[in-house]
Amino acid sequence: MATHHTRMLIIGSGPAGLSAAIYGARAAMEPIVVQGLQPGGQLTITTDVENYPGFRDVVQGPWLMEEMQAQAEHVGTRMMWDTITDIDIAGGSPFRAVGDSGDEYIGETLVIATGAQAKWLGVPGEQELGGKGVSACATCDGFFYRGKKVAVIGGGNTAVEEALYLTNHSDDVTLIHRRDELRSERILQERVFGNDKISTLWNKTVERFIGDPLQGGLTALELNDTVTGEVSTFPVEGAFVAIGHAPATGLFKGKLEMDDSGYLTVEPGTPKTAIPGVFACGDVMDHTYRQAVTAAGTGCMAALDAERFLATLEFAKKEAREAAE
Repeated sequence: MATHHTRMLIIGSGPAGLSAAIYGARAAMEPIVVQGLQPGGQLTITTDVENYPGFRDVVQGPWLMEEMQAQAEHVGTRMMWDTITDIDIAGGSPFRAVGDSGDEYIGETLVIATGAQAKWLGVPGEQELGGKGVSACATCDGFFYRGKKVAVIGGGNTAVEEALYLTNHSDDVTLIHRRDELRSERILQERVFGNDKISTLWNKTVERFIGDPLQGGLTALELNDTVTGEVSTFPVEGAFVAIGHAPATGLFKGKLEMDDSGYLTVEPGTPKTAIPGVFACGDVMDHTYRQAVTAAGTGCMAALDAERFLATLEFAKKEAREAAE
C-alpha cells in the first residue's frame, strides 16, 4: 500500500477527466487520474464517433480515448489503475480518497468525473447488438440511420426528445411505451403527437432484440402487449433505448449535494460544488447534453477553476504568514 500526493486528484478517466488532466498538467499541477472500473468511460464501448471536432472521418471511441490518455500522460499526468472505494471531503482541502488496492490518494483539489451510464432493458440481444442497431443516444448515433425505420423505447422526456431528434434523419420513427400515456412534459407530447413522422405503440414492452451482429445487425424487435399478453415482431433497423441515465455518484451520497436524479449539483455555469476545492464535470453533473465534447469542455473548466482555487489558497497562506511575522 502506498500514499500518493497531488495538487489535483481526478476520479474518472472519460473525456471530462482526461481533459481536466491535460489542462491541470499544463498548469504544473501534476494531476493523478484514478481510472475506475471503466477506463476511458462510455466512449470505450462506442464504435463509430462522427461528431467529435477535429476529425474529418469516423473514428473509433476506444481509439479516441487512447489518444486522450496518451496526451494527458505526455504532459505529465499520472494514470492509476485503481477504483476509489471511500473518500473524505468533509474537512476541506486536502481531500483523502482510498482505492480498492488499499492505496491512499491525497489531493489539494478534487475533480469528480465519474460519469453516468445509460439504463438498459437487460433483454436478450441488447448487448450483442449494441452499436449494430441498438443505441442509447440518438444525438450520437442518429446520423447513421438516415432514411431508415427506427424505434425509440421509453415514455419520459428523454424518449420523446430522442424521437423528435430522430425525425431529422428518418421519416419513420416509432415511439414504444409500456403504458398507455407518456410521462414527458405536456409541450413535448404535443410536439410528438403533431409530428407526422412519429407513430406510437402503446402498452408494449421489448422482450428481445432480433438480428445478427455479423450479418447486418438489428432487424426487428420482439414485443409483448402488457394488456393482452400477445407477442409480436416489429421490423426495425435501429432502436434507441431511452429509459434514462444513472450518474455514478454513489460514492458521494451524504457528502455532496445532488438533485432528485442523483446528479451532482454545481454552481450554475461552473463545475464548482458546495465544497471549495471540489469540482464536478462531465455526465456526473450534466443530465442535459451528455456529449463527449461537452464533457471535455467542463473538464477544462474544472481544471481552470482548480488552478484558481489553489492560487487563492496559496495567496491567503502567504498573507497569513506575513501577518504572523
